Order: sequence, then C-alpha cells, then structure tokens
Amino acid sequence: MSKSDPVDNNGPRRAIDIVREGLEKRYRAERRFRRNGFLAITISLFSLFVLFASMIINGYSAFWQTYIRLDIFFDAELLHQEALASADYDGLVKNALQTVFPDAQNRQERRDLFKLVSSGAAFELRKRVLDDPAIIDQRKSVWVLADDDVDMLIKGHQGRNLPESERRINNRQLQWLDFLKAENRIEKRLNWTFLSHGDSREPEMAGVWGATMGSFLTLIITLILSFPIGVAAAVYLEEFAPKNRWTDLIEININNLAAVPSIVFGLLGLAVFLNFFGLPRSAPIVGGFVLALMTLPVIIIASRSALKSVPPSIREAALGVGASKMQMVFHHVLPLALPGMLTGTIIGMARALGETAPLLMIGMVAFIVDIPKGFTDPATVLPVQIYLWADSPERAFVERTSAAVIILLAFLIIMNAAAVILRKRFERRW
Repeated sequence: MSKSDPVDNNGPRRAIDIVREGLEKRYRAERRFRRNGFLAITISLFSLFVLFASMIINGYSAFWQTYIRLDIFFDAELLHQEALASADYDGLVKNALQTVFPDAQNRQERRDLFKLVSSGAAFELRKRVLDDPAIIDQRKSVWVLADDDVDMLIKGHQGRNLPESERRINNRQLQWLDFLKAENRIEKRLNWTFLSHGDSREPEMAGVWGATMGSFLTLIITLILSFPIGVAAAVYLEEFAPKNRWTDLIEININNLAAVPSIVFGLLGLAVFLNFFGLPRSAPIVGGFVLALMTLPVIIIASRSALKSVPPSIREAALGVGASKMQMVFHHVLPLALPGMLTGTIIGMARALGETAPLLMIGMVAFIVDIPKGFTDPATVLPVQIYLWADSPERAFVERTSAAVIILLAFLIIMNAAAVILRKRFERRW
C-alpha cells in the first residue's frame, strides 16, 4: 500500500466506497437544486397571483357604474330651437332633482343635491335632444351618471358608517340616496363610458378608448417600420454581408442598442422628429417612429437567430439544384425562418406596447379628451394614461387605474400568446 492511498481506521478505503460517497454528494446537490428551482417558481407564481389579484380586486368595479333615474321634462323655455347645442341642459337636471326633493330649499342644500349627479348628465341630455328634437316639451325617464363620490359609496369603497367629517357624502345626501334606492332609482350598470370614451377630469366620465386607439395607431406605425427594416437588415447581415471589421462593428452596435434605456430613444425622438423635422407633438406617428427605433434591435437579433436555426443542408440543396443565392434565401431559407422572426417581432411589439418613458419625452403625456382618428391627431397611449390616472387624487381614479392595467395586461397576454401559438404552429424540428 502506497502513502497516497486513502486510509481510515479500518484500513484502506475501497474504490466503490469513494464512488458511492461522490454519488451521494451529487444526488444531494441535485435535490437541493430541484428544491431551490421549485421554490423560485413557486415564489414567482405567487407574486404573479398577488399582482393579478390586487389589480382585479381594485379594478373590476370600474367596469360598472352607478346611474340615477330622473324624470326629465325637456322644457321648451330652456331649450330654444335656434340654439339647441348651447341650451341650459344642466337646468333640466336640476329641475328634475328639485322635483324629487322639493325640501331642498336653501343654497347649500341645493348645492349638495346637485352634487349627486355627474356633470356629464347635461351632455347626455344634449345628445338626446340633438338626436331627436321631437322630445322637447315631453317628460322622459332618463338614467344619468351619478357623481364619482356617489359611485364610490354605492360600490362600498366609502364607509357610510364613518363620521360625517370623514366622508365625502354628508348625512343629508345619504338620506336622499337611501330614498332614491328605495324608489328603485339607483342602479349599477355596465360602464360603457369607461370602454368607449376618452379621458376626462371627472372620473365617472373617463374612459380608455382614446388611449387604446392611440396605442393601436402607434403600434401600427411601429410594425410598418420595424418589421420589414429589421428582417431586411437581419437577412443582409446573416446571408450577404462580408465578414469584416465593419460588419462586426455593426453587429456589436446592434447588440448594444438592444440594451440602451428606452428614455434615450425618447430623447432622440424629441431632438430629431420634433425639433428637427417639426412633426406634430403627441401624435401616434412620432410615437411609432420612436418605438420602431427601440424595437429594431430586438427584431434584428431575433431574426438573425431564426435564420441561423435553418440547417445548412437547406442552403446546400437549393444551391445544388441551380438556385441563385437570392433565390435560395428568399424561396427556401426565409420561409422557414419566418415563424421565428414573427415571434421575435411580436415580443418586441409587446415590449413597445408597455413603454412609457420614450413617449413622455415626445409629449404623449398631454391631456387628450377626443378619440384620435388619424396618425397625426393628438393622442396618448395606455401606459401613459395609467400614469396620469395614478397621479390623480380622486378615489374613483384608483379603480380606473387598476382597470386600465387589466386591459393593458390582457393585450400583452394576447400578444405573447400569439407568439407562442405561431412558434408551435410553424416551428420545425430538424
């Protein structure tokens, strides 16, 4: 026995014992790795569950809105035929409320009474009269928007058992609301205003459709610019570009651009598209240009990876039967790599959909009420709309912020699911 052989108290250790001891250590390390991996996945899933649960709990009520039924008399004295667009529709609402509660006599009581109904009720009556002037001098039962404080109380976001000084609804208003509820004049309905209108200073009149259209128009510009340019750049770099220091420099810069903070692209858009070219501020076309610059490196890298995944035998077979290099690339390689390219493009677009910082730099943080109808109209996008609502002090904007986050997450989930489906549908195993 040599001095280098392992020795214990019972004599030389056998090789099988050493092997078994090593195996046990590896098995223990593998079990620890599996436990840690399972723990990490569990924590991630729990965090996602908490995120989605908190958003749903805080935001689901925004899809419902409180309405109050009033018997409106469309008084011809207030609605002059020659000036229907500027008539006193607010007076119609006030007259209807005073008819229901004639005991509200002094100025403060009338002010508290009129606060039960949203200021948007007058706009609803105006729309009705302009659509059908024949209702003038008639009495109609109309459901109008309740004020945001009333809405929060009906939904249970404000405790009615709190002291009056801690409530935004006073005791007198509570009595009036109880009477309206007993008369079946209060009802919660699907909040079409939230789904079909633009932004508003009044929470009960604020909607996400304007921001949704802004995001849609911005993403169209982004896709039109980034996808063909990104795919063309990837095809050239991977299939046609000579391998020299210049192409190496370009590849390094593309990889670096993918890691540049998004606000840098916003500064670039501000300097180039707004200050130099003079494009309209807060327009989807400028937002699309900025997001296209930000998305291009991601699409180029994903497209090059898709091209590399095509086996060399495809290229060799095409060239072997007499195809030119251009025919080989566009007739054989590109169709096989296109699913991977589309997947990378959708992931890049999903990232662009959730960006806020670059769009703030080009003015898309502006307060936009109208729904954008074109690429040069003033607009905002969903992430910026969420940012604006999150900074608002009213309690009703809290639920609308969470509801807008739910809509944004739904879009992101749909886009990522589309990427997975495309990959599963068209991916080939070599």
